[in-house]
Amino acid sequence: MAGPQQAPHLHLAELTASQFLDVWRHFDADGNGYIEGKELENFFQELESARKGAGVDSKNDNLGDKMKEFMHKYDKNADGKIEMAELAQILPTEENFLLCFRQHVRSSSEFMEAWRRYDTDRSGYIEANELKGFLSDLLKKANRPYDEPKLQEYTQTILRMFDMNGDGKLGLSEMSR
Repeated sequence: MAGPQQAPHLHLAELTASQFLDVWRHFDADGNGYIEGKELENFFQELESARKGAGVDSKNDNLGDKMKEFMHKYDKNADGKIEMAELAQILPTEENFLLCFRQHVRSSSEFMEAWRRYDTDRSGYIEANELKGFLSDLLKKANRPYDEPKLQEYTQTILRMFDMNGDGKLGLSEMSR
């Protein structure tokens, strides 16, 4: 790749679910599910640049100190990496469905209960229409307004995020990620 690429949509306006995913994929360059090491440095430099461009500036000019302060605030499990749910709290995301999902399914038993409820045809997969039903219920439970096009966008975004083999449906191992 020739030269550094500008992160998609990394400014301080609200992001759609699809834009959030683009930002995530841009910084999680190795696809391991975390922004860490050099990825984290790149993310932080882009974020600081966006903040300065938006007129948000801190008193501290030392990048290392700013990074430590940032990680202390946002790295909730203190593992030195940014996870997708942590990034969803950092970036102003319009519909923050990832956090809704995490609040809805807190344990593995709740996850399996939700899986059985939405795998209506008992195929062992959550197809797009079943996923759409799950997201609709999730958004209603979270009192988040949505319309049919938005629900379709969310469904496609979740598939883009987790459908690792591209078959248009989520297997148990994909969904457990």
